[in-house]
Amino acid sequence: LFIIIFAMNLKRTLLLEVKSQGYSVVIGNDSLSHLNEFLNGKTYSKYFIIVDENTIEHCLPAIVTNIDCLAEAEVIQTESGEENKTIEIVTQVWYAMSEAHADRKALVVNLGGGVISDMGGFIASTYKRGIDFVNIATTLLSQVDASVGGKLGIDLGGLKNQIGVFNFPQMVVIYPPFLQTLEFRQLKSGFSEVLKHALIQDEKYWEEVKKINVSPDYDWENIIGKSVQIKNKVVLEDPKEKGIRKILNFGHTIGHAIETWHLENDPDFFLHGEAIAMGMIAEGFLSKEKLRLSDKALSEIVTVFKSVYDLKPLPEENFESYCGLMIHDKKNSGGKISCSLLSKIGDCKWDVFADKKDILNALTSYNKTFT
Repeated sequence: LFIIIFAMNLKRTLLLEVKSQGYSVVIGNDSLSHLNEFLNGKTYSKYFIIVDENTIEHCLPAIVTNIDCLAEAEVIQTESGEENKTIEIVTQVWYAMSEAHADRKALVVNLGGGVISDMGGFIASTYKRGIDFVNIATTLLSQVDASVGGKLGIDLGGLKNQIGVFNFPQMVVIYPPFLQTLEFRQLKSGFSEVLKHALIQDEKYWEEVKKINVSPDYDWENIIGKSVQIKNKVVLEDPKEKGIRKILNFGHTIGHAIETWHLENDPDFFLHGEAIAMGMIAEGFLSKEKLRLSDKALSEIVTVFKSVYDLKPLPEENFESYCGLMIHDKKNSGGKISCSLLSKIGDCKWDVFADKKDILNALTSYNKTFT
């Protein structure tokens, strides 16, 4: 793990560069200038920027103004939302690039949150057997989570990230002012991954982040940097998720099932971070059962998540459906559901296997926190 900090002037204008798997994650108000210098040293044949209806309005102007070679880039607009992370949308983008004569020396710039980072990276990695791409992460979720790790992909039949590849961008750019463009609910959604990073790896960091009053005006740069460093350390140790990298899935076994079911069946479905918050509470109860997580730690986790998110009980009639979706989780083995669970705050174990009864008990315990 290499971390380079460049002091640009006496005011707190810092550029944090975290070296990952052959690329850099660049964080700070000068990150766009850094990308401009990087691209000025390249000779790409054509530039494409993938956006959604939010980033084309709120973020694209800053990109084409500050990055010389992107002023004349081809802009391809998709629709935001997990429901649009599909092979149908990918195919439409491939056609648009082909019709615009994109060759193997073209560059794709993904300007958006987790959906565009995942899907755009997958598009670039498969077009003409792979072309270069850069991710400019515009949401807190994509900045602290999708920015590191090389996981790219799309959903299949409502099941999250069933089709994908491991591949790496030329650079990831995190420009904190873009957080000012987010809806408050989206900002809070991304914060769940910050809380997760603290719970699985750093008790001292948990003591810091649990006190944050989530707000667009909060100085997020330091928090983004710490979370990126935590995830990067784990990913560098286990790039292909054979061991310790699985701890990044804490809360996701149950949370993804909740998110997937409601995405398909409930118009007012949960955002990713909200579903993962529910998953972390439920898997906290599972941690108590399987790894003897203390009552004190579990109570603190429940209190913090319920203070940040407007959570509600889950319909018991959905529990069987949630369990059915968990069976499709990529981490499972031998028909058992694989979880990453907490032994204490700051320490997470992986490949802790649970059966259906365990999951149903955890979901019931989650609901009891509302009584």
